[in-house]
Amino acid sequence: MSTLKEILTRRPVAATIRLTVPAGGARPAPPVGPALGQYRLNLMAFCKDFNARTQKYKPDTPMAVTITAFKDNTFEFTVKSPSVTWYLKKAAGVESGSSRPSHEVASTITLKHVYEIAKVKQSDPYCQYMPLESICKSVIGTANTMGIKVVKELD
Repeated sequence: MSTLKEILTRRPVAATIRLTVPAGGARPAPPVGPALGQYRLNLMAFCKDFNARTQKYKPDTPMAVTITAFKDNTFEFTVKSPSVTWYLKKAAGVESGSSRPSHEVASTITLKHVYEIAKVKQSDPYCQYMPLESICKSVIGTANTMGIKVVKELD
């Protein structure tokens, strides 16, 4: 139950914008510019803040960002780590998954790769309270749907 003070201090939300922006590569050009410009948000403030938050990642790493735009032309945003499929493709060394999963094997990865991907994903806001084992099972399921075989050790 919200207190009266919380209800009165809430700012009305104009929109929630979801974008995929390369790490350290936010510029006021498309796709960021038009998406934020239509809600009259400060583009340069977003670009500087986003690039500062994502500087620890390699350039051109696709980062999912959720921007909450308020009616008073202010905003908040959360940055998620890259998708599991992106990590799996990098670990397997393939451009895309299998066109026929469970019939053709696109590549193989080890359980160590799965564990490392799960540790990175555990830092995401939506996964931080999930046990590592559950995240590993989810990563293995994603790998199976992409046609990537998970093995104990590479031969």
